Amino acid sequence: MKDRVALNSILAAKENGELKDDGIIIESSSGTLAIGLALVGRTLRHEVHIVLDPRVDALTLAKLRTLGAIVHMVEQMTEGGWQGTRRQKVLQLMEEHPGAFWPRQFTSIQNPLSYTQLAKELLEDVNHIDALVGPVGSGGSLCGSARFLRKFLPDLLVVGVDAVGSITFDQPDLKNRLQSGLGNSIISENVDKTLIDQVHWLNDEEAFNATLQLAASEQIFAGNSSGSAYLVACWLSTQMPLESTIAVIFPDRGDRYFRTIYNPDYWRDHNLTRRCISPDPKEVPYGTIVKE
Repeated sequence: MKDRVALNSILAAKENGELKDDGIIIESSSGTLAIGLALVGRTLRHEVHIVLDPRVDALTLAKLRTLGAIVHMVEQMTEGGWQGTRRQKVLQLMEEHPGAFWPRQFTSIQNPLSYTQLAKELLEDVNHIDALVGPVGSGGSLCGSARFLRKFLPDLLVVGVDAVGSITFDQPDLKNRLQSGLGNSIISENVDKTLIDQVHWLNDEEAFNATLQLAASEQIFAGNSSGSAYLVACWLSTQMPLESTIAVIFPDRGDRYFRTIYNPDYWRDHNLTRRCISPDPKEVPYGTIVKE
């Protein structure tokens, strides 16, 4: 899904002159946007530098190198968590390559704007939507889609899904959380909280079990961002009228998680327990510290 962001960001930068014909692209990414930037950037003959951390899966790393991206791996986490550590490396690379283009997925308006077309396609396919559920990482997909849809559906219920230990919705940072693809250790300016009506948090064990439930129940092989959104949507479907239409954003495939979520050894090594997760949430006032 992030290939939409990569394409939109690169084309906009080329049009406004921020990215020259021989310019270099530099970005920090946990994997999904990185692949999109490598696909689009290399196709347009740009050198693409991607900053990763040791949590990256072997499949994503192999894809990036095969596509021709130059990979920079940070080795040790700093106080800003892995995201903050990668950002420092990006700043260093920007100094080393004056004039390089940094897509800045957490601050650039091109990120949420990239999902306008997705929202249009959604409206064309289903005509009316009562609720939109989506995981929140950079905020681009959920907030970008919701902002466009609200122009036509002012009563649309927007539900964000986050990881326990993410600071996105004013929670303390747990830098050792296992989930990827949603949740942040840095503030993203593209998360527009005024668009979001509800926030649901899942811890690692809940998110991973929900992902396996999604595969078993719906035959959708996805990552933990999708699994978390699925569980929340299941609960929401019991709270709304039967004829309601709920759209759910599933942003990640399961391929990159074959050594983690889909690997029994990983569960054992991280003291995770396989169990059926109830979709019923515990409701708390906003600002309450959500613990494991």
